This record gives sequence, C-alpha cells and structure tokens, in this order.
Amino acid sequence: MGIRGLMSFVEDHSNEFFTDLKLRDTKIVIDGYALFHRLCFSSNLDLRYGGDYDSFADVVQKFFESLFACNICPYVVLDGGCDISDKKLTTLKDRAREKIQMAHSLSVGGSGYVCPLLIREVFIQVLIKLRVCFVQCFSEADRDIMTLANHWNCPVLSSDSDFCIFDLKTGFCPLNSFQWRNMNTIKGTQNYIPAKCFSLDAFCHHFSNMNKALLPLFAVLCGNDHVNLPIMETFLSKARLPLGATSSKGRRHHRILGLLNWLSHFANPTEALDNVLKYLPKKDRENVKELLCCSMEEYQQSQVKLQDFFQCGTYVCPDALNLGLPEWVLVALAKGQLSPFISDALVLRRTILPTQVENMQQPNAHRISQPIRQIIYGLLLNASPHLDKTSWNALPPQPLAFSEVERINKNIRTSIVDAVELAKDHSDLSRLTELSLRRRQMLLLETLKVKHTILEPIPTSLKLPIAVSCYWLQHTETKAKLHHLQSLLLTMLVGPLIAIINSPGKEELQEDGAKMLYAEFQRVKAQTRLGTRLDLDTAHIFCQWQSCLQMGMYLNQLLSTPLPEPDLTRLYSGSLVHGLCQQLLASTSVESLLSICPEAKQLYEHLFNATRSYAPAEIFLPKGRSNSKKKRQKKQNTSCSKNRGRTTAHTKCWYEGNNRFGLLMVENLEEHSEASNNE
Repeated sequence: MGIRGLMSFVEDHSNEFFTDLKLRDTKIVIDGYALFHRLCFSSNLDLRYGGDYDSFADVVQKFFESLFACNICPYVVLDGGCDISDKKLTTLKDRAREKIQMAHSLSVGGSGYVCPLLIREVFIQVLIKLRVCFVQCFSEADRDIMTLANHWNCPVLSSDSDFCIFDLKTGFCPLNSFQWRNMNTIKGTQNYIPAKCFSLDAFCHHFSNMNKALLPLFAVLCGNDHVNLPIMETFLSKARLPLGATSSKGRRHHRILGLLNWLSHFANPTEALDNVLKYLPKKDRENVKELLCCSMEEYQQSQVKLQDFFQCGTYVCPDALNLGLPEWVLVALAKGQLSPFISDALVLRRTILPTQVENMQQPNAHRISQPIRQIIYGLLLNASPHLDKTSWNALPPQPLAFSEVERINKNIRTSIVDAVELAKDHSDLSRLTELSLRRRQMLLLETLKVKHTILEPIPTSLKLPIAVSCYWLQHTETKAKLHHLQSLLLTMLVGPLIAIINSPGKEELQEDGAKMLYAEFQRVKAQTRLGTRLDLDTAHIFCQWQSCLQMGMYLNQLLSTPLPEPDLTRLYSGSLVHGLCQQLLASTSVESLLSICPEAKQLYEHLFNATRSYAPAEIFLPKGRSNSKKKRQKKQNTSCSKNRGRTTAHTKCWYEGNNRFGLLMVENLEEHSEASNNE
C-alpha cells in the first residue's frame, strides 16, 4: 500500500507533523519489506552484479545490533502473497515495468534501484541467525502491523505512507529519519537511537482539527495501491479543491493539500462521501461508493492477532482458513519457510517473476528455471477443494495452467505455463510431508536432473547449490564458459574459508592460508566495484544461475528441505564472481590462486568434479575453438569422433600449466560425455 506523494508531503512539514524521539527500552514493530529495501538501497551496495549478499547481511546484522544495544526489542512483520482478490495486480504490473527500466539503466552504467533476486531470503536467514522474532503474513502486512503495534502500545518502523493514515497509539517512525548508525548515549550509560515520530494529532490539527476518521477516505481519493479510478478525476476536476495558505510543490502535493482542506469541512466520512458522489454521474455512483467503502476498510483493525504468534506460535488468519489450505502450509508460510511465490501460485495460480539486472535483449533469465517451476505448480495443483470454488481473475481456463508475469525485452507479458502432472502420492499437498526423506529427495534431484552419487563428496551446506549448478549447466539457454563455472565455484569457497579462519582447532599454517585466500577474494571484490564496466553476457549467465538457485530453493522448501538450505549470506557475491571472471580471462589460473590454501583447493576439486560431467563438452575447449568445432560438426557429422580426438589432444596442450582442473576434465571428456548420454 501507499499514498502517492504523501510521504514527501509530510516530510516537507517535518517541524509541524513530527516529534523528536530518543528511542530505547521499547518494543518496536518493523515493516520487514520496507526495512530490507531501505538497507539494500541506502548502504552503498553495488546493485549491478546480482547481489553482494555477504555485505548486505553484514548491514542487516549491524542494524539489529544497534537496536539490541539500546534495549529495543524488534518484531519484524513481512508481507506475504497477494490478496486473493488480486486487486493490486495493475499496480504490481506497473511496478514491474518500472523495475525493468531501472534494471536496464543499471545494466548500461546508469542509476536505479532493483533489489538483487535473493535479498529477501538472505534477510530472513540473518533474522534467524540473530534470533530476531519475525512473522510472514498471509497477504499484505500493513493492517496486521498496525493492530499489533496498538496492542503492545509501541511504535511502527516503516517507510510506507499508509502509516500516516492508520490511527497508531504510539506513532510511526519513518526509516529515512531513523538514525541507527548514529547511536547516542544519555548520561554515559543509556544508549538511544535518534528518530522522528509522525503525530497524527498534529497532522489533523493542522487541517482545522479534522476528524481522523476522514483519513481513510482521503487515502482512497488521493489514490493508493488498491484504488486508481479514472472517474475520480471527474470529482477532482469539478470540486475546486481549496489549496489554503500553505505552499506546496508539485502536482501531487497540490492535490494532497486541496483534498485535506476540502475534507476538513465535513464532520464524518459518510457526509464527505455523499458530497464526493454528487460530482459523479448518477449511473456510476453506487459502484464507486461500494469500491471506496471497501477500500477504506483496508485502514481498519485486522482480525489477525500477531501477538498470539509471537507469544505462542499460533497464527490464525481468517482469509487463509477460509481457503481450506493444509495446516502445515499455513504454518510454514507464517514462519517464512515457504515463499510468497508459493502462496501466489497456490491461491491465484499466478506468479510475477522478479526483474534482474540482465541483458534485456535476451530472453529473460527465468526461462531457464521454468521446468523447476512446473514441478512446483504440479505439487500445488490439488491443494484444497475450496480453491476450486473460488473465482480468480488470474486463473486461466485450462486445468493445469498457471500464469507467469515475465519480462519480454523492456516490457512485461503474461505467459501460460502448464504444471507437470505428478504421481498420485505427490499430488496431495496435505500429505506431502508424509513422504519419506528418500522420496522427497528423489523428486528434487530428478527435477534438477542430478544423480545422488554426484553429491556424496560435497559438504552438506553446498549440496543444493551444486545440484542447481549441474541443472544450470545442462540447459542450452546457458551460454556459460569455463571461467564462469570456475568463478562460481571459487565464490562458493568463501563460507568454508570463514569457517577455517574461525575454527579454534586449525593449525596456524592452515589458518594463514585461508586468511590469505580470503583477503585475495576481498581484494578482487573491491577492485570490481571501482567502476568496472558490467559485462552483460556474463551478468545474464549468473542471473540464470540465481534464478535456478531460487526456484531450486523454493522446491526444496516445498518438499520440507530434503537437502539442507544453503547459507546464502556467504554463498554468492556478485562483485566477487564478476571480478574472478575477469581475472581468469586475463591471466590468473585457479591452481595458482588456490595454491596458498590446500584445504580450499581440495574442496574446489570436489565441487569441480561434481559439476564437470553435466557441463557441455564445448565449455572446456580453448577460446576460439568452440565455434570452429560447431562449424565442423555441421559440415562433417560423420567424422565427429575423429575430430574430437584431435581436439582433445590440442586442448590438453593448451591447458597444461594454465589450469590443472580444466585439464582433468578434458582428459576424460569422451568418457564423461558418453556417461552423460547413457544416463
């Protein structure tokens, strides 16, 4: 939700509408969506390379440590999926188009604000690590946040202008004036965070002591995420809204000021609404009145009691209960163990695929992970008989069909995707958790087209990322080269390196090697951020990998994690992986890079060996030979095996002294290609 222009309007009148706070010794209810966006966009993080998740995780940790230092107890409330009415679909599509334009700007060296794909999952992992209490609502969280804050008589922290409309007992603190980085001390002992608190009383007093109950009508007349009626322009043009003496800037500020002055003349919402309808054609009045009244209810107290969840672990949402969804699904959604993506697919049979900073001239990067989504949709097909009776705007007429809003060039379109029909024991969502671990793991790995034996030497925390990487390499849409795979696997060593450095039982020599390699990775990462131009093809390839990882994680979560969930905070760093790509293309070899840390070198060998048989043979050919080989294959299909033998010999010479791990692969090229074909 959000009223266009209202936040900047009230901030322009900061001295009148806000009071200064020294925040400490209190509970605070935090709008999780607003917080992770704010921390992502205001922390000097590079948004071009697909996410420096380690840096973002550090920022999130520091934020909550500041709260803890001031004895502030945070309760984070996250938005869930879309409302079952799907009334925000138009707004969501508009935002998707805006994000595509910003992503394009970032991709060509301009500015823009686009969250990296896995930022929400990283945020939740940090909350779990820090033991911060959080809940994921079934749909939009604003009303639940307001109701909880009023129950506990504590402030709300957000950047959503709707909290200027809610009647909050203790007020609303905007994130952009919440100075958590500038913690102060009272009398040398008590820490506090300087903040500003919006005063609804002062706001209403400024407009002739207007009735607070009029503000929801103001919100829907002004236009929020739910209401944007063209016919309301008729009212706004005819009403001759008074601007009053206070100056304002911009068209939106004029509208806000005029509406507030106009509404202040009425005693209550009923009187004001009747006067609005007078300006509209008679034939439209009843429909408009019904829509406005329905939208105004969005600002009333919620029936959901989040305090019960935080105190007893019980989450009861009437809208969710009415759908008859399995109990385990509702619990997993509330605990953030299932994504809102799953909720949207389950309830609306419609998903919106997030924008990434990718090559806009290529098909969107999510195409590669569509087969994984089709399995997810197959698992969700028969969730509840109540869902079949619901009329959804987004529901396609075909029984297996789901709709996906996706990027095409620099615009969006809605595509119809069929779910995969699964075996009977997989088609009942309510009993999915009853399947054995072996069956659930088998379905996951079959979807990713990976043999279980391949993953046996891989550390537990990296099994899912490696399985996803094998899936990624097998798809023809992936134009990955050897240096892309190498960079990705090297980046996966960061977590294990940190574990070695922090392990008290390691010998000094081992620890020193790990520290040196980690320092080298940090140097590469920092150097990449110093204005290196984005390689669009490389960016697209890693966007494809991230999409595969995200959907692999969602499927893994839906199957109750037959493989452990990876620690995303130390798994992928876009600046590092792009920087390593550049170094490996220039002169550095993997072997020379890892020579200072034998443990990392051994782990890399395991990771490389696991992925190599799933990679197409041409990615291991020297630069320039891949294209020539393809031409030869077109002309001389019959002599393919003889040419492959000669190519292997040449390739072995090229790799000698340059990349031992590439050489290992090429020497066994024919053997592994044949094995892959047989599988």
